[in-house]
Amino acid sequence: MKTMVLLSDSHGHTAGVRALSRLFDENSYVVHLGDGSSDMRPYVDSHVFVMKGNCDFSFGESERVLSIEGVNVLCCHGHKYGVKSGLARLALRAKELQCSVALYGHTHRADISEVDGVLCINPGSLASFTEPSYAYLVFAKEKVTPTIVPVR
Repeated sequence: MKTMVLLSDSHGHTAGVRALSRLFDENSYVVHLGDGSSDMRPYVDSHVFVMKGNCDFSFGESERVLSIEGVNVLCCHGHKYGVKSGLARLALRAKELQCSVALYGHTHRADISEVDGVLCINPGSLASFTEPSYAYLVFAKEKVTPTIVPVR
């Protein structure tokens, strides 16, 4: 079994990232999906992955595929796939990369949806645009169980 802390769209809200940082060492993976990628600089190591969002200019990857417990996972910010207008393009990209899970941000709204057989997960935003949240994922035996966690 592997676990992941998934966060996105911190937009310079370093206090929110710092509050979650106590969880980083306790989990197998930490993924920040962009827009605030530089907020993660102090925490980057071999199990922390940072994507670059449309508001990030110098730090992070545009996308990455992780293989976790037999599950291929696409990690991206989502803006290049028009996620504010729907998840079909994101799901198509995930399928092109043989991923059954797509992690994305950009909308600032937490969501767990299945689109054309692809589990699409948005942890929401850590900033104050909406109700701040992150996601906690458990990977076991080729299955993923996501949970949206409100930040109070």
